[in-house]
Amino acid sequence: MDLVRHLECFVAVAEESHFGRAAARLGMAQPPLSQRIQRLERHLGVRLFARTSRQVALTEAGALLLDEAREVLARSEALLATARRIRDGEIGLLRAALPPDLSGETVAALLARFSATASGLQLELHELPTAQQLQRFAAHELDVGLIHHPCDVAGLKLGPVLRRELGVLLPAGAPAAALPEVPLASLTGYDLILFPRAGAPAVYDDLLTTCARNGYTPSAVRHAQGASFVRGLVLSAEAVAFSPRDAHAPEGGSGRGIGSEPAGGSGQGTGPVPGADARAEAGSGAVSGHGPGAGSGRAAAPEADPNRTDHRERTGRTDPAAEAGAPPPPGVVWRPLSGTPLALRHSVAWPGGRGDAAVAAFAEAATHALRTTAGALPDLPARPLHLRPASEYWL
Repeated sequence: MDLVRHLECFVAVAEESHFGRAAARLGMAQPPLSQRIQRLERHLGVRLFARTSRQVALTEAGALLLDEAREVLARSEALLATARRIRDGEIGLLRAALPPDLSGETVAALLARFSATASGLQLELHELPTAQQLQRFAAHELDVGLIHHPCDVAGLKLGPVLRRELGVLLPAGAPAAALPEVPLASLTGYDLILFPRAGAPAVYDDLLTTCARNGYTPSAVRHAQGASFVRGLVLSAEAVAFSPRDAHAPEGGSGRGIGSEPAGGSGQGTGPVPGADARAEAGSGAVSGHGPGAGSGRAAAPEADPNRTDHRERTGRTDPAAEAGAPPPPGVVWRPLSGTPLALRHSVAWPGGRGDAAVAAFAEAATHALRTTAGALPDLPARPLHLRPASEYWL
C-alpha cells in the first residue's frame, strides 16, 4: 500500500468533510477515494470517519491522527525535494581534483568562488596529476577535475580550454638571464628539469617535442616537483625549468630573482611544469630516474660529476661571473620565452552524463580563478586533439 498517497486522501477528506469535494481536489473519482479510506482504516486498525448519508465527520481516532498525517506528508515532500536537489547537483558531496601546479592564490580563489555559488555542496578536493584524475574518472571515484591537455579525454565532457604561457627559470648569472625574452635555442647546454612523466605523459612528450622543434634538446632531463628542490637544481646543476608566470613572485626594485630570500625570510619559490606526485629519493640528494616517475627522460644526480664539462665547453659561452673571479649571483630568475612556444592547457573535465549544477559550479569557479589569478586566456584556435603514437599535438 502506498501509505503517503492514502494519507493524502485521508487529509483531503478530513479538510473538506465531503467525499465528492475531496475527490475533485485530488483529481480522482469518488468510489476509488472511498476504497482508499477503507484500506487505510484496515491498515491502521482504527475507524477514521463517521459516515452518514448527509455528512462525514472525523472520529476521535481520526482527529488524533490528522496532525500526524499532515506531518508525515510534509516530511515526505521535504524528502522528495531534497532528493531532487541531490539529483540536480544542488546539494551533496562533490569529489573534485586539481593538478599540483596551481598557485595557492588560484586554489583560494576557486574555493571562495565555489563556496559563494554552491553553499549547499560539500567539496572533497584532491591534489592529483592528470593521469591519476583519468584513472579515478574511469573507476567512478571522481566527479570533476581540472586536467592538462593533451590527454585521452574519451568518455569525458570538457569545459573551455584555457592557456597559461610558460617561461623559463634559470640562474640569475646565466647569459640568457640578461635577455628580456629567451629563445629556446639559447638554452642549449643546460639540463632540463621536468615533472615525472607518469603524471602527464602526453604533456611531457609534447613539451620535449616543442623544445626540439625550436632548437633546444636538453642533454639530460632531471625529474623534480618540490619548489625548493627545483630551485636547488637550477642553482647548482646548470639546469633550467619551465614555469608559468603566475607561479613565481614578480621581481621587485631590489632585483631579487625567484626563490632568492632576504635575510631571515622564507622567500617565495616556484614549481616546475606540473605533473606527478612522485617524490625524490630521500637522503640521497639525487632525483631518481627510475621507477614510475622516470618515463623516458634521463635522470641525473645534482652533485658534481667529474665527467661533466664546464660551462664554456657545454654552451660555447664564457660565464661572466667566472671571468670576474666572483661566484655567480645568488637566486633564480624567470624570463618569458620568445614567441611563447610553450604553454599549459587546462580545462575542467567530468564524466559524460554527470553535467549537473554541482559540476557547473565547480567549472565556473575554476575558470574564473584561472583567469583572474593565473592570467589564463582562452586557447585559440579551438581545434580537436589527435592522438599520435608517442604524444599528442594540436593539428
